[in-house]
Amino acid sequence: MSESALPDYAATAPADPLTRRRVVFMAVVLASMAGLIWLLSFALSAGGFGAVDFILVVLFAVTLPWSVIGFWNATFGLFIMRSDNPVAAVTPVSARVTGTEPITARTAILWCVRNEDTERVIRNIEPMMEGLVAAGDAQQFHVFILSDTNYPEIVATEEPRFVALKAKWDGRIALTYRRRTDNTGFKAGNIFDFCARWGGDYEFAVTLDADSFQTAESILRMVRIMQIDPKLGILQSLVVGLPSTSAFARIFQFGMRLGMRSYTLGSAWWQGDCGPYWGHNAIIRLAPFIAHCQIPPRPDGTHILSHDQIEAVLMRRAGYEVRVLPEEGASFEENPPTLPEFIRRDLRWAQGNMQYWPYLVMRGLRPVSRYQIAFAMLMFLGSPAWIGLLVIGTLALAAAGTPEAFIRADAGATLFFIIVVMWFAPKIATVFDVLSRPALRRAFGGPVRFITSVVTETVFFLMLSPIMWVGHTMFLTGLVLGKKIGWGGQARDDHAVSWADAARVLWPHTLIGCGCIAVLAFTVPSAIPYALFIAGGPALSIPLAVVTSRPSVGQALMRVGIGALPEENAPPAPLRALALPAIEAAALRAA
Repeated sequence: MSESALPDYAATAPADPLTRRRVVFMAVVLASMAGLIWLLSFALSAGGFGAVDFILVVLFAVTLPWSVIGFWNATFGLFIMRSDNPVAAVTPVSARVTGTEPITARTAILWCVRNEDTERVIRNIEPMMEGLVAAGDAQQFHVFILSDTNYPEIVATEEPRFVALKAKWDGRIALTYRRRTDNTGFKAGNIFDFCARWGGDYEFAVTLDADSFQTAESILRMVRIMQIDPKLGILQSLVVGLPSTSAFARIFQFGMRLGMRSYTLGSAWWQGDCGPYWGHNAIIRLAPFIAHCQIPPRPDGTHILSHDQIEAVLMRRAGYEVRVLPEEGASFEENPPTLPEFIRRDLRWAQGNMQYWPYLVMRGLRPVSRYQIAFAMLMFLGSPAWIGLLVIGTLALAAAGTPEAFIRADAGATLFFIIVVMWFAPKIATVFDVLSRPALRRAFGGPVRFITSVVTETVFFLMLSPIMWVGHTMFLTGLVLGKKIGWGGQARDDHAVSWADAARVLWPHTLIGCGCIAVLAFTVPSAIPYALFIAGGPALSIPLAVVTSRPSVGQALMRVGIGALPEENAPPAPLRALALPAIEAAALRAA
């Protein structure tokens, strides 16, 4: 699209209430960051303020956006969660849908796969298709399996199985299977190949990944919302984890469930029509998407890996709204079953997000869109700052000889407490909401089981976060030196990680964590409890990877209900159709 021909709608000023929200949010975030920077500067002045102290303050400032913005998103989100209709408070158009409106728009459902377990994909597709047929609206939908599979052994299975799936549903709902012979443009290229061949035949497209599951009811609701609001370009559902048997995935997605809703509600309250797009479990308006959202190759001819947020800001630049529908329990994804697989997926995101920087200066973007691009990059750029704080802070403290010569105890303790609260604010908000609502307490298995899961996840989070910070730091260093990763298939099945495999991936993490602890043990041992908040996870990363991958540990957590989600304890019919082992285990536990 030519940047000189932006639609008139893109130039209109946002509504005053939304502008006021953004000004208020920006003010509290900037004031909080300034206060915390001052507090650290004051705390480090115990022995005078030198060059090392200045470096520590700069590193701390780089870490702050994620902590502070997360805290204020959760704070505003908590108030919205307690309102009568939280979803309508941030996405008003949702309140106008009754669920009886006729489905008039033609909608393509795009399932993007690459070297996946075919049977697992079919397992996730068929209940959704069954739901659309049962609703009587299947004639308005067309399912497309968009394959980029290039492993011959998977192709040999995939093609006949999807052809058989098409034949099975013939006459009830349309299904097309298409396989590209290359992966040009990655997932974004896969979708735009669909757009070039079939996009003009449909008004909307629902985008789904191989590990996605979305109920027919949720898809129908999103279509109805899109039908009544012609300014809406992308509507993103709130994605939660599918009930899992893997210990790693269970604990991770329980924490994800705790933090996502308050955070998403809070961010949607002030971002409004400049909302997120996560690339899957969402619905897009095809005409403006095709006209305005195709991302050209980079100057070196390569393609951007993380396409979703750029497509969102391009849609908003074109004058169409991008909003989130923060409803839980109908839109799901599977999370990686082990720590090494989680790291592998995360580093692909890191490389993709680091490709965003040219878009920061693109003409015509909204200020909030520029913020979203910068924030996505800071998600990973903050990690080297945290590791720098750990390593440089450890060495500076060891050189000082005593904590009193390095940092003021009162200011340091206050700052430490504030930062920990900010880290956990999105989860604290949801814990408060769940414990104050009897129905929600029961949905999570009762207060005792819920609190036990919260404590387990808190320890897990404190270990996992700094492990990822070390990984990001190493990977970003490699990117500077020219290292890159590709887009391979994801191992989604539960599997045990051996000690040797864990050590091969995580020895640098262990070295950094144990090294910092050892330095403090020989110099200022009283500081070790504080250092463990960052150094502890990397130091124990190898046993964490091994233990959380073991099937016996996952089975033990399932037996006692730790990490159980409401959909596991009381599964809706579409999830029961998936026959997930975690749901079957929960039924046995309740019997």
